[in-house]
Amino acid sequence: MSNLRTLLAALLVILSTATICGQKKTVSGKVTDASTGDPIPLANVIVKGTDIGTTTDFTGAYQITLPLSTDSLIASYIGYLTKAKPVAGFGDQVLNFQLIESVQDLDEVVFVAEENPAFSILRNAVDNKPKNNKLSLSAYEYESYTKIEIDLDNLTDKFRDRKIIKRVKQVIDSVDQMAGEDGQAILPLFISESISDFYYRSSPELKKEFIRKTKISGIGIEDGTLVSQVIGSTFQEYNFYQNWLNIWNKEFVSPVADGWQGYYDVYLMDSLDIDGHFCYRLDVIPKREGDLAFNGSIWITKAEYAIKQLDLSINKVANLNFIEKLKIQQELEPTAKGPWIPVKTRVLTDFHLLGEFGFKKEMTGILAKFFTSNKKITVNQPHPVKFYDQKLELSEEVRIPDDEFWEQRRHVALSPTEKNVMIMIDTMKQIPPVKRATDLVTYLGSGYIDLGRKFEAGPYPLFYANNNIEGSRIRFGGRTTIDFSNKWILNGYLAYGTRDETLKYGAGIDYILSRKPWTVVGVYSSRDIQQIGLTFDDVFGDLRLIAFETFYRNLDYRTPYSLEENRIHFKKELHRGLNQKVILRNRTYKPINLDSTFNYAFQVDPSSIESELQQDFQTTEIMLETRFSGDERWIQNDNQRVSLGTINSPILTFRYTLGMKGFLGGDFTYHKVAFNAVKSLKMGFLGVSDLSLTGSKIFGAVPLPLLSSHIGNESPYYIAIAYNTMGFSEYVSDTYASLNYQHHFEGFLLNRIPIFKKLKWRTVATMNVLKGSVSDENLALHSDVGINGESNSPIRALGNEPYVEVGYGIENIFRILRIDAIHRLTYLEDLQGDKFALKFSLQFSF
Repeated sequence: MSNLRTLLAALLVILSTATICGQKKTVSGKVTDASTGDPIPLANVIVKGTDIGTTTDFTGAYQITLPLSTDSLIASYIGYLTKAKPVAGFGDQVLNFQLIESVQDLDEVVFVAEENPAFSILRNAVDNKPKNNKLSLSAYEYESYTKIEIDLDNLTDKFRDRKIIKRVKQVIDSVDQMAGEDGQAILPLFISESISDFYYRSSPELKKEFIRKTKISGIGIEDGTLVSQVIGSTFQEYNFYQNWLNIWNKEFVSPVADGWQGYYDVYLMDSLDIDGHFCYRLDVIPKREGDLAFNGSIWITKAEYAIKQLDLSINKVANLNFIEKLKIQQELEPTAKGPWIPVKTRVLTDFHLLGEFGFKKEMTGILAKFFTSNKKITVNQPHPVKFYDQKLELSEEVRIPDDEFWEQRRHVALSPTEKNVMIMIDTMKQIPPVKRATDLVTYLGSGYIDLGRKFEAGPYPLFYANNNIEGSRIRFGGRTTIDFSNKWILNGYLAYGTRDETLKYGAGIDYILSRKPWTVVGVYSSRDIQQIGLTFDDVFGDLRLIAFETFYRNLDYRTPYSLEENRIHFKKELHRGLNQKVILRNRTYKPINLDSTFNYAFQVDPSSIESELQQDFQTTEIMLETRFSGDERWIQNDNQRVSLGTINSPILTFRYTLGMKGFLGGDFTYHKVAFNAVKSLKMGFLGVSDLSLTGSKIFGAVPLPLLSSHIGNESPYYIAIAYNTMGFSEYVSDTYASLNYQHHFEGFLLNRIPIFKKLKWRTVATMNVLKGSVSDENLALHSDVGINGESNSPIRALGNEPYVEVGYGIENIFRILRIDAIHRLTYLEDLQGDKFALKFSLQFSF
């Protein structure tokens, strides 16, 4: 009997074991980067000690069905440390992995082979770019979802001990909980979502984005109207089929560029099936560490030799400033007509600003994360050209809260962490010290201080100046905000000099007739002192005029005059990229002869021997300015319209001015025509060139303040729009042509020298050429005798040869300092400037 019981027990054990072995359990989860929380696509998740496993999708998610006997899983991905986790015995479960980056880079791996099979794959990928590149379509459009998150990362103990941070202790505790067992805590500052419709047409090449809805939560973000315009997909396009990609205003070479052999070492590492496409995995490594090239993996399909997926980073030693880490992940899908379009893109940038200035690397940094998803793709159905006139357009309901809309239209559900981020940001915004700190940053960036009551004071750099005419110049001004009116803009200032004891002023009113297209009309009246050769009349484009005025208000005036102006102006966007400005103005000029500073006079009738001398005069002008820039991007910042620059097109400006004698007191009749062309040339690994070509001619005799007085620079600071070895007002012209050229070599030259590569110094070259003259009638108009009989220097005109200065220099010293050495090559006799000048300037760039 006992033997029978033993036999039955053994049978039960066998049956139960068989049952257990036949049962399955499902394990799912996500594989993420421990430092950033970002998902890791195509990471391997396998059963320990076997080759059974799966890979994560683009969101880092995985799911695998396993026998109940499985006791552990391993997650791994190139560039990260492998991590193992135990699996519970029974039941479905969630198992998340947070992988820590490995200190070993790809370029430390050595491959040995007689012939590299990756070369033929990449050559085929390059050969097939025309049929796989989305730009080969006549048109495409899609719905785009964009999510942006900006956080503080690397929250050190010193950072946590600061008073302002202790006030948000509850938030910090939540951050630590969200980070998980292996993750690093981050403090959220900003998160946004947007849904938009993006349109592209190839011939002519036109783009348009219609932003339907945005959801914005950020510290220091009050209205969000400006932010809504820059968080769409327009600013998140990355096309690796192009030879060069512009990221953070730097040119990076694509792994599938036509000349990839000069920049990359490539290795065939693996092959696998991704969404039904058999793909080769190629690992790419920059040939030179300092180059702006990528390091990582690309997956190329066997059938089409198209990019299916990529995971690329930038080397820490690349010639970039303030960026500790830059990572781009992208997934593409074929369209019905063949070319592939990105359906998901993720970009991560980790900024460590203070580390670049010698501070400890472990200091707190800024982490910016961008995610874009595209769907509802339509191709080869272009809209009429007029449809693309408004490049960036906001829906009238763009900022109206609508939770139901987001639940239905959001491409990817928010994670619990992202939902907590929004709650935490809203909490921190209400804490007074946080609000004060963010307001300070806003004031420093805009130049204006919000005084409440619908008014902001500024620009604050102009509040005080000191010069030989005014002594201490005290100035206060400001403008109304959009809270005052979204149509009317009032602005003005008062200034007083302690030496000349004279009150100066400026006041204006603008009215926005239309925002689509942008149309403004306004009036302005002012009285202030100016200096010949340092006015804005001959300046084209956005040249940081506030900084320029701050500079010249602190110089000693040699040719000062009082200028009273009354004007009416009208500005309108006539067509996409075409802007028109019309100005009618009356001006009164009065030379200032304080301590014989500017003893200027001109002859009323140069043809008469007994011509009277005159100092003061009036002009009445009408000016027409037409500006064209094909792919320039504009945004509206409350009541202001701001240019974000062009992508490839030049900016062309034509200006015509008519002086009318006898009308509103005008003393002279003259015509003035001027033209300017500005172009940035991106030259790949050679760097970037900036060119400005200007020409102008005055028809008629006019006094000295109306001639073109070329901007000289006797200060120690380098000024891009000036002739840096020319004296103030050294030369004037009524007819001239000029070329201003700068070339930034980036790291092309100095990256070859180890010490300079480590310092990330960059070389720059400059050249200014000016050919000008003054007509006989203008020479005759100006007297050699001052108004009181004193000798008065005649106007100085250039001769037959052009004025030429060339320079070379080093930029990016300590990441912000630039030093230029400039040589004057012509007009070396009787000069008011310098034969050689050493100038410095401060600049911020990546």
